[in-house]
Amino acid sequence: MSSRIHRAQLIDQQFIEGVRHLEPVPSAQAITDASLPDQDLLELFDSQLTSRQLDLMARVKRQENKVFYTIGSSGHEGNALLGRLSRPTDPAFLHYRSGAFMAERYRYQAHLDFITDTCLSFAASAADPASGGRHKVWGHPDLWVLPQTSTIASHLPKALGTALAIESGRTQSLHALPIPEDAIVLCSFGDGSLNHATAQTTLNAASWACHQGLKCPLVFVCEDNGWGISVPTPKDWVAESMRTRRGIEYVAADGLSLEAGYRVVQEALARARRTRRPVFVHLKMVRLMGHAGTDFEIEYRSEGELTASEAQDPLLVSAKEVQKRHLMSAEEILGRYEAIRAECLTKADWADQQPRLTSAEAIMAPLASLSVGGVLKEAQRSVPAAERGARWDGGLPEQKGARHMAVLINQALRDILIKYPQSIVFGEDVAKKGGVYTVTKGLWADFGRRRVFNTLLDETTILGLAQGYANLGFLPIPEIQYLAYFHNACDQIRGEACSLQFFSNQAFSNPMVVRIAGLGYQKGFGGHFHNDNSVTALRDIPSIIIGCPSRGDDAVMMLRTMVAMAAIDGRVCVFLEPIALYMTKDLYQPDDKAWCFDYPPPNQALEPFSPRLYEQKGAQLLIITYGNGVPMALRTQATLEQAGQKASVLDLRWLKPLPIESVIEAAGGMDSVLVVDEGRPGGCVGETIISELAQKAPGLKLRLVCAQDSYIPLGAAAEVVMMKESDILTSAQALLGLD
Repeated sequence: MSSRIHRAQLIDQQFIEGVRHLEPVPSAQAITDASLPDQDLLELFDSQLTSRQLDLMARVKRQENKVFYTIGSSGHEGNALLGRLSRPTDPAFLHYRSGAFMAERYRYQAHLDFITDTCLSFAASAADPASGGRHKVWGHPDLWVLPQTSTIASHLPKALGTALAIESGRTQSLHALPIPEDAIVLCSFGDGSLNHATAQTTLNAASWACHQGLKCPLVFVCEDNGWGISVPTPKDWVAESMRTRRGIEYVAADGLSLEAGYRVVQEALARARRTRRPVFVHLKMVRLMGHAGTDFEIEYRSEGELTASEAQDPLLVSAKEVQKRHLMSAEEILGRYEAIRAECLTKADWADQQPRLTSAEAIMAPLASLSVGGVLKEAQRSVPAAERGARWDGGLPEQKGARHMAVLINQALRDILIKYPQSIVFGEDVAKKGGVYTVTKGLWADFGRRRVFNTLLDETTILGLAQGYANLGFLPIPEIQYLAYFHNACDQIRGEACSLQFFSNQAFSNPMVVRIAGLGYQKGFGGHFHNDNSVTALRDIPSIIIGCPSRGDDAVMMLRTMVAMAAIDGRVCVFLEPIALYMTKDLYQPDDKAWCFDYPPPNQALEPFSPRLYEQKGAQLLIITYGNGVPMALRTQATLEQAGQKASVLDLRWLKPLPIESVIEAAGGMDSVLVVDEGRPGGCVGETIISELAQKAPGLKLRLVCAQDSYIPLGAAAEVVMMKESDILTSAQALLGLD
């Protein structure tokens, strides 16, 4: 028998033969372990058998092209203990080898059928309750298992955020938690994943939180099978690296034996629930059948190694434990094993006949859910007058006259914190200091440390916290201090936050409004760490909402609309704040105060995806831009007007989705369009606008002005590679035939 092809069959046959040859235990010598009740052992064993047969089914049906996923749980069936001993209201973020865990958690909902649902998921059926056929994931909205698709530790930060959010809900009456106050969070991962930067970030943040005296009821579960695909984990590495982590209790448990592991796991979960502190459960496992169906272990492991691993099969261990208690005979065990096999194969064939996703519209439906009317109505809902009056004891902001953007955003955040008691503002330096640019100044003093708080200096943790808090009904408004820093943690938005609605078929969401200070034109201050002129990485993320205001009143109304998008539709929104415009007061000449604006009353909001047009009647040139480009374009407009030429300026305001239809409409009747983008060529917003105009409005003369393909250097050299106002004027004159 070829080890390359038939390892699964070998393991299957080994279990059957092993059970057949179990030595009968005389009745007088029957053993009962009081720590693991008989009924628990029987049901745990049944979950293990079910998980194993689903793995075997996947290998068989993959050959028939009826199954599209073969990463199995074989050897990890001991995680059934965690499913048994946790509660269905304990949020779980699971490793992909969690079949037995899920089988156990399904027991809490008698109307659910674990095998049927799993077969639908393997078959990528649209009826799959976990993802609607979008991915093979472990998850269910009725069981508090949130689907995970990027499993190399990227789910750990949001698990930590969820644990901290439970404690915030316990200690403040912002809103009722959707789970009991004594809930704990479970987060499982492999020993290979432990070494990922995201795992280390989360473990550090958990330690940091405990050091600060924060409660964190989180159970880390490292399912250690000794391998990361083909790379062996060094002996004792997991234990030695985790035993001395400050604030995190290390517990080792045998995941190969239900009897040996039961009490240890039970006590670990109980301790986390009682102390509200993190526990690290190091669960010994063995990997059977390789990493996935396409992984032929014989290429990097010897036959002897494989045979030794397979001899540790936890199903055979469990069979012995069941048999020695006289709970099932060998014949009964094998009868149940074969009955589950038949059920899995039959339901797999049935699932293959169920409808699958066949249109782009159906596939993308969870990404397109945006109730524009409802969002606008919510955004225009006024802040309670009495509470607002009490908070604004120095006078309402709309009565204080025109101000610059930083002040207006601060005022908007204050009104949002009043209007939404579940909202929280957090990030680096946002509390007492009020942020690097004082945008959050005073909020900490007025709303308290539980609603406005500093985090440790780690963007991955910040965005993980946002997801965790959002999972439990909070409305997070995290701050990323500079756009350049977002790239440190991009996957928390790309692979995790924005994908949750998609891969859960809208069963789960993690709404948030991420404030990011960014873009350039700070007179060379700070170099590229403080001047990042690219939004390409953000715009590439499906379903994300990106807005970039150029003036303070727009910023206020856009922020209100984004918060409504998060609150009503569960969207992940990015509010990109141009740093160089925070303190800008003047537009055309010193002290003209033309870039200061009145604070919009709290019932005014920005219609989603609507640009602002600075129109000049009779203009044949349209300048399209956003952010810092808007004041530049308006000054260009004024210069052209002095020369007897007219140009209209369109401020996009929304960078994703782009208001393309409005752009086409504004370009109607024009001879030429100049797109002004402070970003770099190769994926900038301007390239998309040019492409859309070329396809949908042929005949226009088109030109793009953007920055050089360069990092932004320090000092005056920055002006050399960034987009220049003089370039805008020169290009406009050329399009108008004035060059």
